[in-house]
Amino acid sequence: MTGRKTHLDLLAVSMLLVMCASWGLQQVSIKVANAEISPVLQAGLRSAVAAVLVLIWSRLRGVRLFERDGSLWLGILIAALFGIEFVFLYCGLQYTTASRGILFLFTAPFFVAGAAHFFLPGERLHRVKVLGLLAAFAGVIVAFWQGLTLPTHRELIGDAMILLAGALWGATIVLIKATRLVNLSPHKTLLYQLAGSALMLLPLSPFLGEPGFTRPSALAWLCVGYQAVWVAFITYVAWFWLITRYPASSLSAFTCLTPLFGVLAAGILLGEPITATLILSMGLVGVGIYLVNRPARPVVA
Repeated sequence: MTGRKTHLDLLAVSMLLVMCASWGLQQVSIKVANAEISPVLQAGLRSAVAAVLVLIWSRLRGVRLFERDGSLWLGILIAALFGIEFVFLYCGLQYTTASRGILFLFTAPFFVAGAAHFFLPGERLHRVKVLGLLAAFAGVIVAFWQGLTLPTHRELIGDAMILLAGALWGATIVLIKATRLVNLSPHKTLLYQLAGSALMLLPLSPFLGEPGFTRPSALAWLCVGYQAVWVAFITYVAWFWLITRYPASSLSAFTCLTPLFGVLAAGILLGEPITATLILSMGLVGVGIYLVNRPARPVVA
């Protein structure tokens, strides 16, 4: 298939459903592996393996990654943001449930929308986006309120950490779009994030006193492999492929399904409770994601 499409066809919809389900399931895999592989070490391994795969793929595709283009320091910065984001995400899932984690992580689009208003010309907030931000904020408040009703407030620590991860994810997106990084190939941008975060996270793990491996089972290694090979490499490459061929607004709106898949996966595979309050919070965040990504209608004179 060549050329750009004006709408999502069956191929795009099928790929997006698989990717959203995969991204939602990732939080479950992190939660499972955290029991046997320290979180920061796990995140570092994920980035390292995926970086090697991106290098191999780029070489096979003839993509040049090491030309001098003045992007090095910006690349180091997004790598740092990416690495810190995953410290908060992986460590946060030690304190809260996977279902709550996916909900707070996917507040990223709202941080993007808020920051884009000030830093990205042409992406100012309009009434529909503001309504989306308010819906998402209400969803976050509902989720935090539920945390206050739990027997302990341990979940709130994890919730706050993963909310920070979502903010860092949003900051990374805005930084890429607001600087010369927007002109780089997706492969090089992804490699900056993966290789840079691996170089930061792997030595950070022993520095933080993590025990490392606790007799990891085949399931734990399978979870890490899933995160590195399937999520961080295959689905990311597939996402970049879709972006070059389909409308970005339609693709972005589809990501509102990811928290739904994540909550369902956590309930089915981990037995986490799916409460009415969590469903309400997820619904508000999902509506918010859709409204924030919905393009403004042109004004008719």
